Amino acid sequence: MPTQLIDGFGRVHRDLRIAVTDRCNFRCTYCMPVEGMQWQPRSEILTFEEIERLARLMVERYGVDGIRLTGGEPTVRARITVLIEKLAALGVDLSMTTNGTTLQAMAHDLRAAGLNRLNISIDSLKRDRFAEITRRDGLAEVLAGIDSAVHAGFDPVKLNVVVMAGVNDDELVDFVDFGIDHGVEVRFIEFMPLDASGGWNNDLVFTRQQILDVISEVHPLIEVERTSAPATRFRLADGSGQIGVISSVSESFCTTCDRVRITADGQFRNCLFANDETDVRALLRNGSTDDELAAALERSVAAKWAGHEINQVNFVRPSRSMSQIGG
Repeated sequence: MPTQLIDGFGRVHRDLRIAVTDRCNFRCTYCMPVEGMQWQPRSEILTFEEIERLARLMVERYGVDGIRLTGGEPTVRARITVLIEKLAALGVDLSMTTNGTTLQAMAHDLRAAGLNRLNISIDSLKRDRFAEITRRDGLAEVLAGIDSAVHAGFDPVKLNVVVMAGVNDDELVDFVDFGIDHGVEVRFIEFMPLDASGGWNNDLVFTRQQILDVISEVHPLIEVERTSAPATRFRLADGSGQIGVISSVSESFCTTCDRVRITADGQFRNCLFANDETDVRALLRNGSTDDELAAALERSVAAKWAGHEINQVNFVRPSRSMSQIGG
């Protein structure tokens, strides 16, 4: 019987996010600075065997039942299906967050390897705006990737839309309609202080309530009972689908958070906005036992704070951007 990975506030952690690379084939304006990123040397990135060992420890010892692969862009990691096969053998709900550019070619292989679910990041349905946000004219590739994911049998396929005031907040209803037409669920995410330039400000935040107000004018919504998932879900009143809203800024969900993260270079983080990390890569490579690894994980989770305190005077922005941490 697994023990619980629990913090000082009684929150049990069963959701593991693993960044498998810090590299990406997009250079989104809120992920990467204009001049690009300083990539980690290959030798500093966890190997598949190291990832599998950590994941197995957390599944077997602590009952972790959900693993999400992130990046960077996880599909640029060579032979990613090999890692998926290793993790799928652990019997967890295995998912991936991707920008969708490679899915037209990879979706069926990912599904065959054992991946259960996909979240596809897409912040605009307008070609010019999409290119401005991502610094690449790749909207057609992503749309084709969404269709390929659906046809490959992923269920659900979710779209992650970071909503930015004055940038793409005029596309909310368009995204809901797109979700209805394509049989996918759209999750609207408030803009968070993890941009690569460090220039985040509250003026760009389009809040959960603003999102719901805009959508409800066209599509009346019915709230679904909350779970530990980061999104609050809403059914469209006419039964045509549902949406989710992740409100990390205006209405944080820290009290129900059950997530921990491992960065591509093997740093264990107890919160997306944490300022401290535990170097599990060093433990893995210096011959530490599973008990020693577990003790380090337990110390980190026990030290998790009550909440991230965004918009509070004592909030300290993490030193890493989203693309370096993994979503």
